[in-house]
Amino acid sequence: MPKADNKSARAQVFRTRLAQAIRTAGISQSALARGIGVDRSTLSQALSDHGARLPGGHVVGACAQVLGVSADWLLGISDRPESAADLMSNSISMSQAPRAFVDDQLFVWHQEARGYKIRHVPAALPDMLKTDDMLAWEYGPHLRRTAQQAINASRDRLDLMLDATSEYEIALPLYELDCFVRGTGYYRGLPAPVRLAQCDHMIRLSRQLYPRLRLYQFDARRLYSAPITIFGPLIAVLYTGGHYMAFRDRARIDIFTQDFDTLVREASNTARDFPDQLSEMRALIR
Repeated sequence: MPKADNKSARAQVFRTRLAQAIRTAGISQSALARGIGVDRSTLSQALSDHGARLPGGHVVGACAQVLGVSADWLLGISDRPESAADLMSNSISMSQAPRAFVDDQLFVWHQEARGYKIRHVPAALPDMLKTDDMLAWEYGPHLRRTAQQAINASRDRLDLMLDATSEYEIALPLYELDCFVRGTGYYRGLPAPVRLAQCDHMIRLSRQLYPRLRLYQFDARRLYSAPITIFGPLIAVLYTGGHYMAFRDRARIDIFTQDFDTLVREASNTARDFPDQLSEMRALIR
């Protein structure tokens, strides 16, 4: 892109981009002139003038609106031709989320981010680290998704983790494991044998996969996080319960990443200590 750091250069950028936008839109100069409410001669002058003069702001804005581009792009201020509304629409999307993480879209995001660090705050225990019995108890009562679908999806996520192309950092609030081992709150009614097997499974995986898999616990009384997965620098996905809200613009992804990294810095124990900590908590299972 030419440097639009003076009037002549900016005027040249404007003429070049205006002509490009007209060609892309497949519109004639006469039709554009009618659309923006000026004489055709005024538009022709704006396209053919070799000086430093730019048309008035209302003409630039009208051209941008009719051609479906941003005024900032026409003036060389931005490299993105999309309008602000289009940029917002493209950078944020929403899709329906099933009760269990078994939909194709989530798997696509994991594959898309292969090789990048994936940061994750789950809604409960991480699905990819759950036993079949745990998934069957948790997702069996829910409509539209079978326990076997949840089990298969969990295995798919674990297989991605085992292929060693990505690092996974998972942050859990302190109360999550405490409620789990005691069988309280969300986990009320979960049989003790299932909890024991689940503990053993997480202890084994957290040892086997370290340091590619690192689990941390944070104090939710001091720090809070909604369920979120950050797929490297590519996308950040918030889980609202019924939908995924996906952000692809780098500024928001960086903010979510910084928030997650704060959870890790403030964690009560290191990831290396996690298996031993969970082994001690296992004694609480009755």
